[in-house]
Amino acid sequence: MKSVLIALLTWLAMMAGAWAAVDLNAASQQQLEALPGIGPAKAKAIIEYRTKNGPFKAPEDVMKVSGIKQGTFDKIKGELTVGGKGPAPAAKPAEAKAGAKPAEPKKEEKKK
Repeated sequence: MKSVLIALLTWLAMMAGAWAAVDLNAASQQQLEALPGIGPAKAKAIIEYRTKNGPFKAPEDVMKVSGIKQGTFDKIKGELTVGGKGPAPAAKPAEAKAGAKPAEPKKEEKKK
């Protein structure tokens, strides 16, 4: 029974690590390679980029790294953090211009 409990606790600890977000500014090459779509070359490029240019300010800044495009970012964005901060919040809808009238709701058509 004790060995089953130890095995279960070990498995839970490994799973917790797998669910943890990857900090672009602190991740090792192995941690970066664990992300979907990131292999050894891209992981190395991320590390070289942050070494040369300083820390990433937002998760989407990873697209400044050669070889990392929107498609790759879309796969990994939910797993990235920057300095302990989570993924960037979704953009807010544009505010209405000052003095502009809000759109009138459509009137329901009468059914015949």
